[in-house]
Order: sequence, then C-alpha cells, then structure tokens
Amino acid sequence: MKILVPLKRVPDPELKTKIKDGAIDLTGATWVVNTFDEYAVEAALRLVENASDASRQGEDKDLDAGVVVAALSAVIAAEKPDLVLMGKQAVDGDANQVAQMLAAKLSLPQATFAATIERAADGKSVTVGREVDAGVEYKKVPLPAVVTVDLRIISPRAVVNHITPDSHEYQEGPRYASLKGIMQAKKKPLDQKTLADLGVQDKPVTRQVSVELPPPRAAGRKVESVQELVKALHDEAKVI
Repeated sequence: MKILVPLKRVPDPELKTKIKDGAIDLTGATWVVNTFDEYAVEAALRLVENASDASRQGEDKDLDAGVVVAALSAVIAAEKPDLVLMGKQAVDGDANQVAQMLAAKLSLPQATFAATIERAADGKSVTVGREVDAGVEYKKVPLPAVVTVDLRIISPRAVVNHITPDSHEYQEGPRYASLKGIMQAKKKPLDQKTLADLGVQDKPVTRQVSVELPPPRAAGRKVESVQELVKALHDEAKVI
C-alpha cells in the first residue's frame, strides 16, 4: 500500500501568540508539524507497519486551500498513491476544507474525522470509524481514497492492518523518531518542487483581511425563574 501524507508546518500552539496590526505576529515563532498531520503519519505507519520512516520539515508560504488542493492534485497524479491520509485540519487556520476539496476535485471517495481505520485483508478498501452524535458510524471506502484523521486515531487499537496481529496494542500517541532514524532520514533524497514545477499558479482566491480578539465576555447574572431565563434568552441574547 502506497500512502501519501501531506504535512503542514504551523506555529507551535503551545506558545503564546500576539496580534499586531490586524495579523498574528509570528516574529520569533517556533514552527512545528501540524498536530493532526502527526497523527496521520502515525496512522500511516500503523497501516503499513514501517516504523523506520521519518519526516523532515520544510518552508511554506501563505496559500489558500485552492492552491494547496491544486498542488496536491499534481503530486497525486504523479505518485498515484493508494491512500491520501491527512490530518482533519491545520491547527493554525482550522479551516477543515483541503481534504474535502481534494476528494471532490479528483472524484475520489472520502471519509473524514477517522477515529479508527481498518485495512481490508485484500488491500482494496479501508473501513473508517467516525464518532457521531448517536455513536460510531462506519464507512467502507474503496481505494484510492482520501481519509482525514481525528485525535482518537492514535489510541492503542485504533488502526488494524491484518498484518500485525489484531490483538496488538500500540503505545498511546504518535511515536517519536529516534536519533538514528532522524539521521537516516536526512540522508534520504528529498525531491523539492515549486508550484511552477507542478504547473500550479500561486493565485489565492481568498485572503486574510484582519485578525482580532473576541470582545471580553460580559458577566453573567442570576434569574429567579425559568420564565425569566427564557425571556432573557429571547429578548436580550436573541438565541431563541
């Protein structure tokens, strides 16, 4: 099985960021791999049971989802993966739209927010478990397909490939590359391509106008009855 896992670098969400001149101030920001993309890498490793792979971080620029989808489409056309496995969203923009747009553009089946993934014994499909309001929904999608993962994909028995014994339990969370693995990865060839190389124009159709903090929340108040609460929600908050 050949799996393509797109990665995005994001400002470290553990660090406090500031807003300056209507934009997030990234001066001195520490860049890390998007958390959900790390989960996708772990899920991919579990599906093919190849723990020797490692990833390298690279530069990026401000692109909208349309440009990213066009670039990924070109990469997929060249690489022809059996599965495109992605984090459900990037923790900086939180747009949650690239995978859906990519599947639509390529006319591929998709399953989003995967909490579990089971690879069919014949390798021709995957069954994805998704947490929904009423419980767990299972979708069987033929390959090639686009699948996005949620945080529960890194639980000990979330991924089954029928190569590793089904009773096997992984350690909770994504694995970390050893120093030896990192050094080996640095020696691997890295095929770097520009958008022009992929035949994609750097012309975003959306742009960020400004960023601002939400207004401070007003203090709450007590009500004497349900009727007063309903009236306040209807007349003042206007939420019902």
